[in-house]
Amino acid sequence: MEDGKLTVRAVERALDILLCFAEAEDLNLTEISARVGLHKSTVHRLLASLEGKGFIIRDQASERYRLGFRIWELSANLTHSDDPALILLPEMERLRDQVGETVSLYVRDGLERVRVQAVQSNQAIRRVAPIGARLPLYVGASSKILVAFADAAVQQELLHDPQWPATGEPAAFRQQLEEVRALGYATSVEEREPGAAAVAVPIMGRGERLVAALAVSGPSNRLTPQQMKEIAPILMEASRRMGKMVK
Repeated sequence: MEDGKLTVRAVERALDILLCFAEAEDLNLTEISARVGLHKSTVHRLLASLEGKGFIIRDQASERYRLGFRIWELSANLTHSDDPALILLPEMERLRDQVGETVSLYVRDGLERVRVQAVQSNQAIRRVAPIGARLPLYVGASSKILVAFADAAVQQELLHDPQWPATGEPAAFRQQLEEVRALGYATSVEEREPGAAAVAVPIMGRGERLVAALAVSGPSNRLTPQQMKEIAPILMEASRRMGKMVK
């Protein structure tokens, strides 16, 4: 049993190393060690195993590591004909051209939201939205959508989550959720990061099932509250079209 625990721990540590590259293109041994909280010698051994299987590539000159091609082989089987991230991409590009800002698609995973698709704005100053980014559900326009239109059980779990920030107020958040359901869209201004704003709407599939949150984001000096109010009907119309495209 003890050997089994050690094996599982090694797998978890290897996966933690791979997850480091969700937010960085390449890293050196010291940076990876700091991120996963493990000794360099342990990280070096795990990197060697990952490299041997093709999941990690090491640059001989710089001694920096990046994801290997085996990752892309696996990801090739991730998308299917009914994957919203793939099906809705053309509509997202159309929406981006209409509003001129970055468009993102989020789904809920537990008590986090994950950006599964994004179309970057063509403007010089824009909001960069990396696909795969995980964000908390208690802040941001898309989070409000994913919680407001979720089952009551999900809302209760979030509002009673021990990780709820000390500066947050569940009662105020609950009130925001009621307003979002009444309006049909949510907004945020510098809630998660300075200088950023967003407006989001739900994409509802068959049987009024929440599929994802569709968001437009950009610099707050350009995406003003008035501008977001004007964009909201365009966003809601786009979400209605998208809802007919997904199962």
